[in-house]
Amino acid sequence: MNALDTLKNLSSQMTFEADGEPRCFNAKERDSAFTHRAQLPNGKSILLLKTLLSSACERDCFYCPFRAGRDFRRATFKPDEFAQLFSKMYQRGMAEGTFLSSSIAGGGIRTQDQLLDTAEILRKKYHYRGYLHLKIMPGAEKAQVYRAMQLADRVSVNLEAPNTDRLARLAPHKIFIEELLNPLKWIEEIRQSTPAHYFWNGKYPSTVTQFVAGGADESDLELLSMTDWLHKNVRLKRAYFSAFHPIQDTPFENKPAVHPMREHRLYQASFLLRDYGFDLEDLPFAKDSNLPLDADPKQAWAQMNLIEHPIEINKAEKRDLIKIPGIGLKGADSILNARRLGKLRDLSALKKLGILAERAAPYLLMDGRKPAAQLALFSLSPAI
Repeated sequence: MNALDTLKNLSSQMTFEADGEPRCFNAKERDSAFTHRAQLPNGKSILLLKTLLSSACERDCFYCPFRAGRDFRRATFKPDEFAQLFSKMYQRGMAEGTFLSSSIAGGGIRTQDQLLDTAEILRKKYHYRGYLHLKIMPGAEKAQVYRAMQLADRVSVNLEAPNTDRLARLAPHKIFIEELLNPLKWIEEIRQSTPAHYFWNGKYPSTVTQFVAGGADESDLELLSMTDWLHKNVRLKRAYFSAFHPIQDTPFENKPAVHPMREHRLYQASFLLRDYGFDLEDLPFAKDSNLPLDADPKQAWAQMNLIEHPIEINKAEKRDLIKIPGIGLKGADSILNARRLGKLRDLSALKKLGILAERAAPYLLMDGRKPAAQLALFSLSPAI
């Protein structure tokens, strides 16, 4: 198997959970491309190569296509092989960054060493200075986490589940606290104790994690409670959610797939917690502790809280403006800037600022009045 065939084998079943939207290569893409367009933490878009160093795994996670004992063709790169191949792809403009993970063979410590060796070769031998995302393996040591932080722009530890009990249903031989949660804590401890200039490009790497949504029958409340804790306690940059779908020849092959809208609602809710000042208690959980699939969580909150108590657009602070549907972080800043020049009196003024005015209209006042377009809408008689 040549290097490109090995790369195709290792990339073919990878989901893009940690940079860019979660997705899989389809058959056509597997034959024609190894990269996908991804947005980096700084907002820049690049062609990202995401692959495994090896698909040979000793773990038997119930949901995973790479689990031990599953019958499919395995492939492995040596560190220098992958570094040389990626360096050539980078030089030819075929890839602008890479996200490197691996299945576990010979233990988490040995596998982490293989990832670190690859990164060292890229940075030192090939003088690669572009984007590098390294996965932290279950069971990695703190010194290895530190070294990964010195080599990478982003590091990630996939929790997969929100707590010990749920992880046992997904991956019976992974240890939630010792193998997964502790490395996330170590990353923050290292940030707190070590100056930034010791790390790649003089910056601390960002940190992300991933959850398999619905794989362990956990609730949205469980997932978002852990996500909220990670944001507040270990400065997690982002949580990624991958809706469970069954893989043939795994213990979960007959488990129903999770509706993809659940993944979308989890992302929306996690952004409300991270960026919009919402608390868990603000989210519209149903009795089963899940978010409704048919309702945007921000709009559902507004329906319960703002219909009877709309927000005055000309007086509200940013923390209140961003809770109005149709107004995002940049939109709120635009409103605050526009107010310095005079009052906003109609929806057309909001539209000029890039606000989704019709969506926002039911939840706001403009100079003490409901927007005219909204009053007209409510005054229409229902069709017979």
